[in-house]
Amino acid sequence: QVQLVESGGGSVQVGGSLRLSCDVSRYTFTPCVGWFRQAPGKQREGVAAIYPDTTDTLYHDSVKGRFTISRDNAKNTVYLQMNSLKSGDTAMYYCAAAVPSCPVSLYFGYFHGWGQGTQVTVSS
Repeated sequence: QVQLVESGGGSVQVGGSLRLSCDVSRYTFTPCVGWFRQAPGKQREGVAAIYPDTTDTLYHDSVKGRFTISRDNAKNTVYLQMNSLKSGDTAMYYCAAAVPSCPVSLYFGYFHGWGQGTQVTVSS
């Protein structure tokens, strides 16, 4: 199964910003890509998703207005710009794909191609 590759995580203070990248070059077509996160002891939750060939996006309510998902198809990369970070955003972040298009919800079971994840730690 094709796996995506995440990068860009790190440690920041509350109110800071990070940009995560998801390499989708292993796909021979343009999939829907979602970003997810999982904190210790919690279920994996969908954060955002972007449709294959449009700018249409989906966001979890908790990140609306703070996070922005975007894609550069020429670079086979999907980004997650995270601003105004909160301690509650601390988690391992993953990207995954859905085909042929984005599902109606950010339920992780609809996505596949999970990578190893990238850790985001927000401290006060």
